[in-house]
Amino acid sequence: MELWKIFILFFSAFLGGIAIFLVKSDKSQLLKLILSFSGAYLFAITVLHLIPDAYHGPNHEDIGIFILIGFLLQVLMEQFSEGVEHGHIHKHHDGARVFPYGIMISLCLHAFLEGMPLAKDQHNALIFGIALHHIPAAFALASILMQNHFNRGNIILYIGLFAVMAPLGFYVSYGISTGSIGGIEQYFSRIMGIVIGIFLHISTTILFESSVDHKVTKRKMIAVLCGIGIALIGYFSSGSGHAHMH
Repeated sequence: MELWKIFILFFSAFLGGIAIFLVKSDKSQLLKLILSFSGAYLFAITVLHLIPDAYHGPNHEDIGIFILIGFLLQVLMEQFSEGVEHGHIHKHHDGARVFPYGIMISLCLHAFLEGMPLAKDQHNALIFGIALHHIPAAFALASILMQNHFNRGNIILYIGLFAVMAPLGFYVSYGISTGSIGGIEQYFSRIMGIVIGIFLHISTTILFESSVDHKVTKRKMIAVLCGIGIALIGYFSSGSGHAHMH
């Protein structure tokens, strides 16, 4: 069990969330660039590593069905999360303090599922994409809690809860993949299929939704190309041998 992965997953989300207390100016443009980079990186990692690995595992005949289930599950979760996992910040009820249960529950489930593929992340390719992706999501969650007039202590508590979810998903999937969590390791590739569907939805939504009239700004294009480029460098440096083995 690689503890450094748990630290990176937790602190990227936690620090991304508590940054709301440090940021005085509007950093939405910077957040959008981080999102574009992480979206492109996640998409490339999914296509280069996760999908080939899922189809080479046992019980791979019906992986496509589980990828579709994951895709639709993310569509469903976004009805409750309102796109916070893409860094969306919506104005919420002014005046009254309303806890956004739908956002919190779907975001935590989303983060838990995103931590699961890390048990099979031999090349450490995914960890940084997921960690980066959680920074804007945690920031958006913190800003929604702040708009709903939660005090600093409660915001830190809920950000901590969100930050724990991806490490928890990693821990559970590690137990499943090693067989120490009883008897469900044969379903691991199907669980991965669901996660792949979620990643495909998240990454493509990030890449396509923020462009106006389907035109991509120069900065965003550079961020996207950097994300794909770094994924390809990782693939060819560690993954080309892995690819030739199959």
